[in-house]
Amino acid sequence: MKKTFQTLQDLAACVGQEVAVSDWLTVTQAQVNQFAEATGDHQWIHVDVERAKAGPFGAPIAHGFLTLSLLPRFYDTALEVVESRMGVNYGLNRVRFMTPVPVGSRLRARMKLLKCDPIDGDGFQMVWENTIELEGATKPACVAESVVRRYR
Repeated sequence: MKKTFQTLQDLAACVGQEVAVSDWLTVTQAQVNQFAEATGDHQWIHVDVERAKAGPFGAPIAHGFLTLSLLPRFYDTALEVVESRMGVNYGLNRVRFMTPVPVGSRLRARMKLLKCDPIDGDGFQMVWENTIELEGATKPACVAESVVRRYR
């Protein structure tokens, strides 16, 4: 269920809290193949389904950077600020890929707002801890601290 905030100030009041949880998303082989085409990363553990079945993970797995690149999609299903005209990625402070993501598995993200500071241009710079969960796994697929700028 999408969490809606009227203003950026309303969101800023949530520093230190888990703010939202995204919908589940199923990772498909088509997504993995498209990501391989876009990035040139055609390693067999991602794109050679038959070879990957006999490999260390028992199936093809998503690229770590594909998992990370799903953050905007997770945010779209989890969070809205009504009085915000745009948001931009500003960078990452740290990223860890902790559990392989087999094709066909489901992911979702938990978003905790760590920091929120006003910036020039009538906006805020936010630091988020994003924990990307792999359904049924004991460890997350990825934990990423992202920096986002949002403007009114």
